[in-house]
Amino acid sequence: MENVRAPAQPALIDGLGRRITYLRLSVTDRCDLRCRYCMAEHMSFMPRAAILSLEEMAALADRFVERGIRKIRLTGGEPLVRRGLEGLARSIGRHIDTGELDELTLTTNGTRLDDMAAPLFDAGVRRINVSLDSRDPERFRYITRFGDVEKVFTGLKAAKAAGLAIKINMVALKDFNEDEIEPMLRWCGDEGFDLSLIETMPLGVIDEDRVDRFLPLTRVQERLNEHFTLRPLDFSTGGPARYSQVEELGVRLGLISPLTRNFCDGCNRIRLTVSGRLYMCLGHDDRVDLKTALREGGLAAVDPLIDEALRLKPARHDFHIDRRDAAPAVERHMSVTGG
Repeated sequence: MENVRAPAQPALIDGLGRRITYLRLSVTDRCDLRCRYCMAEHMSFMPRAAILSLEEMAALADRFVERGIRKIRLTGGEPLVRRGLEGLARSIGRHIDTGELDELTLTTNGTRLDDMAAPLFDAGVRRINVSLDSRDPERFRYITRFGDVEKVFTGLKAAKAAGLAIKINMVALKDFNEDEIEPMLRWCGDEGFDLSLIETMPLGVIDEDRVDRFLPLTRVQERLNEHFTLRPLDFSTGGPARYSQVEELGVRLGLISPLTRNFCDGCNRIRLTVSGRLYMCLGHDDRVDLKTALREGGLAAVDPLIDEALRLKPARHDFHIDRRDAAPAVERHMSVTGG
């Protein structure tokens, strides 16, 4: 791979005039859990030859920072299963010290935070999202197929001790965990965590019908309004959540509602997969292949493809969950694109 940097290029502006400042970088399609709404029980993962090396990821991250990316989130799969992740985080995190990058964050299921929380903090990560759909051991084991929620609790304790700010991500699932939403919110208040609730999304073929589990967050908010004062906030972390302050608990509540309240008008995100494909939208298949360009032509060959990707970025996704047994919006699973 050519190591000479290409000349600086214009900022990332898509065809609709939206400024792209947020890169979600998937470091692996693998995960140590098998959440039912996310993956099939038996998954096929990419061979090593098909994925970007950590050095290639670092080089591409550098290029995106040069092009105006201000925030990078490491995702997966489960990013903490990728060996050497802390080195990649340090490489990207150095841009925070120079002022070129505002934030490096990470989304994790929390099972490996016990060992990784302190190295992540040392690398420059200050805030993480932890996916946790249930605190009940049996429910957690069911939704993840074999997970141990105590590992997550241990990881959260280690993350707090390391100084990481924590937001819990909870997918709201009808007739499964909707009775846990209010207790989860109160627990987050006790622990000093923020909470984001997420509608399930039609990505990839799974073993269940998503219609059975879809819970509109409009309904959830109506129920929460009966017990709490939710004050809308003019606050954003750069992602799609709409935030409110829960006055009684002193915690921020985020709602990510791709189906009941579209948030695409202000989209500032692009996604780079572990295979080097750059997707402009989670709900569309349009992409460009940065891996091949990087390996054959170096960084100079990457910029024209990034510019092409910006032209391809759609106005909005096409998510729908309104028909039983309907095909997903896209065939790839969330773990392929990056959560």
